[in-house]
Amino acid sequence: MGIATVITSGKGGVGKSTAAVGIGRALARRGRRVLLVDCDAGLRSLDRMTGVEEELVFDTADVVFGRCSPAQAIYACAGEEGLFLLPAPASREDQIRPGVMRKLVPLLKRYFDHVLLDSPAGVGGGFRSAACAADRALLVCSPDPVCVRGTGAVRDLLEQLSIVDRRLLVNRFNGEFFQKTGAYQDLDGVIDASGVRLAGLVPEDFSMAAAFLRGKPAKEDSPGMKALYRVAGRLEGEAIPLPEW
Repeated sequence: MGIATVITSGKGGVGKSTAAVGIGRALARRGRRVLLVDCDAGLRSLDRMTGVEEELVFDTADVVFGRCSPAQAIYACAGEEGLFLLPAPASREDQIRPGVMRKLVPLLKRYFDHVLLDSPAGVGGGFRSAACAADRALLVCSPDPVCVRGTGAVRDLLEQLSIVDRRLLVNRFNGEFFQKTGAYQDLDGVIDASGVRLAGLVPEDFSMAAAFLRGKPAKEDSPGMKALYRVAGRLEGEAIPLPEW
């Protein structure tokens, strides 16, 4: 039986989906079977980011309404053995309800080591559907006060959903810019304000983001992927120290 992790954020534009794809690829390269589940109905993006856009026929809604089997809606991701995608519905009207997700996710966990649920940004119905069946949560934020405040709101909702294993991923980090803003004295200030235990610090990496937008794997030695490899290890229980920022 695998483990389901919802990857979420209180605010859009923080690179949440990029982080989800990168972590998925990193876990797959560790020899795991990984399923990315795009939960953003109507605004799906993971099919593009994983290189399966042209193959798309079925999505989660087709599974739920009995138009196909779960296996028919799961696609092998380009360039990554062991990484698969279950796409989001093309229409917002087909958003999967929480009660259905509570039945679907445990079924998926039987066949994959990791099920990564890429939640829509914010705290609406899509967030609740993505999070309701998760075993743990990874909250993605950039180190600015507005985003950190949103992370706190998501943390509180996750607590209401009884998700106690909550971890913070500080994404798109630029040390020079962080120091110039002066919003926080140091990274500990971001962690304290969010109220979530740190899982990783991912530097701004335009090459990684550009590769994913083309549906291609990023270079393994790119700064972003190196950081996400470390995050993947921590998600699997390894004690990997954080680098100096």
